[in-house]
Amino acid sequence: MNTPLKFIHHLIEEEAMQVTFDPADEEGLVIYNLSLVREDDLEPVLAIMKRASRAGLAPSDLAKLLPADEGGDLYAVPEGKVGICTVCSITFDGVMIRQGVPLHPVGGGVVEVEEGVPRRFTDMLLYDATTIDPLQVLVSQEITDVWGVIQEGRGSVLANLRECHMEAEPTVAGILEDLERSRIGGVLEVGAPNAPVLGFGCSPQYFGITILGGTNVMAAIKEAGYHVEINSLSGLIDIGDLEPFERL
Repeated sequence: MNTPLKFIHHLIEEEAMQVTFDPADEEGLVIYNLSLVREDDLEPVLAIMKRASRAGLAPSDLAKLLPADEGGDLYAVPEGKVGICTVCSITFDGVMIRQGVPLHPVGGGVVEVEEGVPRRFTDMLLYDATTIDPLQVLVSQEITDVWGVIQEGRGSVLANLRECHMEAEPTVAGILEDLERSRIGGVLEVGAPNAPVLGFGCSPQYFGITILGGTNVMAAIKEAGYHVEINSLSGLIDIGDLEPFERL
């Protein structure tokens, strides 16, 4: 029997419902992306990850290295490669749902940055119109300029857009404060109710939240000329099993 197509917004909801991470005590399960790089490239790759994190372009500075023959729920690490587990920005959705905030995943896109300030979405793929993670697709199109943002504060980064009903605004504000104090954040912009966020119009009575994509770090690695294979939404991992980039 043929397996029916599953659009990415359904997969996001399924994965987010399994997140148990609580930003107040920094414990629980988070969603991770598993990226594969060549073992010989590991040292410069880690240096790029650290630079991207210091520039504030990752939703979290936590990761775990996996040697060959190890892997996540969906992928194994082949010989000659190293797996890098990084926090997926969909973890944000899980935190919101766990705190009782219904939200609508809209899509993933590219955000133009000037003088270190996010200006507008230049590209967007809607979750209900694709079966592939939008940010993974956009990285493959080589239209990001994460290095430009790291070095000069000008370029383009990957980001996700969410909508929340305006009645949830006070609750969302409290959760965002807890996230800012934790090691998982990455909120790029919060819009006003009934107003566009970074040029993207939100639904009536909703406000938009833009979150940095977890694949920004890997986009920077790819831009620097290193081979990287990105596998988004690879599974769940306990946040206690991850380490800061600086310790890797």
